[in-house]
Amino acid sequence: MKIARLIFNPIQENTYVVWDDTLQAAIIDAGNAGERENEVLEKFLSDNGLRPVLALNTHGHFDHLLGVNFLQDRYGVKLAMSSKDEFLLKNASVSAELFGVRAGDMPEGIDVDLEQMEEITFGSTTLKVIPVPGHTPGHVAFYEPESKVLFTGDTLFRESIGRTDLPGGDYSWIMRSIIDNLLPLGDDVKIYPGHGDVSDLGHEAMYNPFVVEVLNNEVNYKN
Repeated sequence: MKIARLIFNPIQENTYVVWDDTLQAAIIDAGNAGERENEVLEKFLSDNGLRPVLALNTHGHFDHLLGVNFLQDRYGVKLAMSSKDEFLLKNASVSAELFGVRAGDMPEGIDVDLEQMEEITFGSTTLKVIPVPGHTPGHVAFYEPESKVLFTGDTLFRESIGRTDLPGGDYSWIMRSIIDNLLPLGDDVKIYPGHGDVSDLGHEAMYNPFVVEVLNNEVNYKN
């Protein structure tokens, strides 16, 4: 499995192009906004001979959705996302305006509901779908066990975590997701977050202040 990171839109969101030897590709959290960024993504796909087949979304915040409509119109891809975040999708354009971002056309709905799905496949690649609510109710992470790669969206960043003060956010749940669902995958699992630099779970267990204070029983994250 091959991975490319493209940083898009004013929120500096990480869009990941993931592909394998079949040259089928999934775009994780397509944040490309506007003609110039659409051209950057299209050129990358063309230069590498890739055929996008899925727009995979970790969650429904606007900065991770800005490029989905372009992918649907240009390549006919399907949007895969949890239906628990559908309320965010419906309000994505308004949310973008509140952050001073012109959203343009947004996808009309979810084509593949990741809720209750344990995995999703494209080409010869299978990604495990791990529920990690907290930043949003329907947030998921995508995990490829063979290469030990984990796409964490806005749940876990390098030495930080996602906001929980937005609609549907919950601190207790995001910490449960990280401690119970992600850290047990192993220290050597490399994480690709929705913003910022890559990291690994071992580093986060040692140096992420939000994680460390919970592991040291300084904070009761269950209440």
